[in-house]
Amino acid sequence: MTNALDTNEEMILKVLEDSEEPLRPGDVAEATGIDNKLVSKSLASLKKKGLVCSPKRCYYDITN
Repeated sequence: MTNALDTNEEMILKVLEDSEEPLRPGDVAEATGIDNKLVSKSLASLKKKGLVCSPKRCYYDITN
């Protein structure tokens, strides 16, 4: 397994970094223009890599 980020993951991280609060996948999809299913898949990958966390159900934020 590689830890390299793809373009979608990079865009998602940027949106989460710029946000002052945790976001839902739909919010991230709207901000990036990426399809909801791809956002969910990328968020799961980023969470597995330890780059994002889910402070509450269905919300995501950057890992501090």
